[in-house]
Amino acid sequence: MKNFKDSFADVLFEALDGHLDKQKISLMIEKPKFEHMGDLAFPCFELAKILRKSPQGIAADLAGKNGSPFFEKIEAAGGYVNAFLEKGIVTASVIRQVLTEKEAYGDANLGNGQAITIDLSSPNIAKPFSMGHLRSTVIGNALALISEKCGYRAIRINHLGDWGTQFGKLIVAYKLWGNEEKVKQQPIKELLKLYVQFHEEAEANPELEDMGRQWFKKLEDEDGGALSLWKWFREESLKEFSKIYDLLGIRFDSTNGEAFYNDKMDRVVELLKEKKLLIESDGAQVVQLEDLPPCLIKKKDGTTLYATRDLAAAIYRHETYGSVQSLYVVGNEQSLHFKQLFSVLEKMGFTCAGGLVHIPFGMMLKDGKKMSTRKGKVVLLEEVLHEAISLALEDILKKNPDLPAKEKVARQVGTGAVIFHDLKNFRMNDIEFSLEDMLRFEGETGPYVQYTHARAASLLRKGKFAGSSGDIQLEDPEAWPVVTALMAFPEAVKRAFAEYDPSQIAKYVIELSRAFNKYYASVRFLEESSQKQARLSLAYSVTIVLKEGLRLLGIEAPKEM
Repeated sequence: MKNFKDSFADVLFEALDGHLDKQKISLMIEKPKFEHMGDLAFPCFELAKILRKSPQGIAADLAGKNGSPFFEKIEAAGGYVNAFLEKGIVTASVIRQVLTEKEAYGDANLGNGQAITIDLSSPNIAKPFSMGHLRSTVIGNALALISEKCGYRAIRINHLGDWGTQFGKLIVAYKLWGNEEKVKQQPIKELLKLYVQFHEEAEANPELEDMGRQWFKKLEDEDGGALSLWKWFREESLKEFSKIYDLLGIRFDSTNGEAFYNDKMDRVVELLKEKKLLIESDGAQVVQLEDLPPCLIKKKDGTTLYATRDLAAAIYRHETYGSVQSLYVVGNEQSLHFKQLFSVLEKMGFTCAGGLVHIPFGMMLKDGKKMSTRKGKVVLLEEVLHEAISLALEDILKKNPDLPAKEKVARQVGTGAVIFHDLKNFRMNDIEFSLEDMLRFEGETGPYVQYTHARAASLLRKGKFAGSSGDIQLEDPEAWPVVTALMAFPEAVKRAFAEYDPSQIAKYVIELSRAFNKYYASVRFLEESSQKQARLSLAYSVTIVLKEGLRLLGIEAPKEM
């Protein structure tokens, strides 16, 4: 309700004769708890100290001071001033705005075209893309889309886990037990089997761990045999990952993984030395930090660590993209790592340090425990997506067998169900993996929102809606919750961006869907009456906003289901 909130703030500012800043007034305005108390409320308690008067007395003085056509009345209720919007005028204004701006409704020019880099997804090569990787992938993609809606240029970076001791271990496992033909037939599954076998064997034979470290050192020293195997593992992994990203409709601007920064780390080490920040500790090279454990830059054997690589990556991205913010959509368990990383960059004097943000999230659990690739306890995302699509198709064949493009709609609904199940949760919450809950097609689900969109689109087709002309005079009182929900979209977008929280959009589209479905049940949209075009105009507004809301979550909106 931003425009009307501003109008209310204007009325109050004038009545208060400058005793309170207009921006401060606007921030204090809230939505009343109950509908009968109005549409907007202003608490007068803070003013009591300034004006030396009771909140009730101030509210009584402010009530009735209305010079705006958008308000039916402004009245006092205890220590609050409540404003009631003029429903007819506001309804026409909101519908007209949505129909004029279409998918641009809710756009905000907060970023003015500046770049934001978003580090998301980042699976490890030679390991399957599990349900555990879903969260970073869909949260990061939604934040990129929301950033763009708010006027930023989002740079999506898939920082692949393609370097580290685990690849030394995998090379050892392949050399000891690997079969080239089997790996060629099922690369990821076979490589995972070898990785799991390595850890099982290493429990009885700890020397394997040393061999793994030695082979990783060979990789760092660009040993031909080690590099050849590593490149093969990487290429096969990327082919497998691309299938998942295609299903989810996600693209990247960069797939530079950890290995990309191998030749960029010496500069970081030299800069740390120049700044006299690098010190020796038990043979290793570290940076001491206030209130945090030291940040390890090089091990005793000279091998680098995640921190070294991430420092090089942060500097490279800032210099390459000129980003004003760099978001790292990485699990909550990595919080200490990012605190250390940002603190080191600050000590180094990099201006980008202020714009670095770790976007943590909870875990995807299975039977209450974290999924572990090392122990082979994973649920494969590709399998879940295909099962979701298959179930969606089954549902279509039962309920709407004549639907055109059934396979396409099944893909939109199946993948939408999986994505929405994640994004409707506040990102910090852990999510228990449940195929049954994820693929449910009623309640607070993606398919419910998609079906609401399809229902509204169907009304437009059946009603032969060709667009609204002239004044919109919608007289149904039952339409008001739909109108207020439409008004709330721009604020929901800004809030989702400010809080890095896509669940704000997911909750919003559920609320709008509920309001519309309740209205749909109370009126006859297609009945020939003076209200038909106005009702269809509202339905069209709902399709525009639901489609855009779903798009911001990375979900498509079918016109038919």
